[in-house]
Amino acid sequence: MRAVCLKHVPFEGPGAFATALTERGVSLERYLVPQDGLPKDAGDLLIVMGGPMSVNEPDPWIAEETSFIRSALHAGTPVIGVCLGSQFMAKSLGATIRSGKALEIGMTQVRLTAEAKQDPVFSTLPESFEVFEWHGEVFDLPKDSVPLAGSDIAPLQAFRYGALAYGLLFHLEMEENGIDSLCQECAPDLTKARLTAQQIKATALPHLPQLHQVADRLIDHLLFPQR
Repeated sequence: MRAVCLKHVPFEGPGAFATALTERGVSLERYLVPQDGLPKDAGDLLIVMGGPMSVNEPDPWIAEETSFIRSALHAGTPVIGVCLGSQFMAKSLGATIRSGKALEIGMTQVRLTAEAKQDPVFSTLPESFEVFEWHGEVFDLPKDSVPLAGSDIAPLQAFRYGALAYGLLFHLEMEENGIDSLCQECAPDLTKARLTAQQIKATALPHLPQLHQVADRLIDHLLFPQR
């Protein structure tokens, strides 16, 4: 089996998802799309990562990637979209992406929807739990999708399209070095949110092992849905 990871900046990679794939003997190909272009296909699992750009920007590669993701979703390929990746998914399914009420940075509480109780992955999670976030844009529920979680700032934090495609506005995969990179590369966001890198790390690190367990569960479900 092979997984394909679409990256948009060097400092946002698959993190704990990569660990989960390696443990299951799945190969992982990474493409820095603005620089490398798109792969020939979406593999057995497509992971679309985050980035500081907006899916509403006019760059040709954004339109091409949106179309690539749409094809993968319509083909029934298992997909995980993270942060910008979830916005790509939503856009490819016809939803509008717009500025949120405020930046959501660091640990944020999200609440499960009623529909999440029927979801094979989200039904195993508590009613409300803390996730790591770093985004300013939000989206509405795409057509034919199931809402799974929301927060005060972003009423839609997670959705599922079909049986095996999950859009997550938050980061299950984030590791300590990823937080360091975000704080360094996106420092203006911290200033805007009146937060420090120290505050972000101190609150986030205790939660990462739990988030990684959910990341592992999600990967397992998408690769072996019949288990």
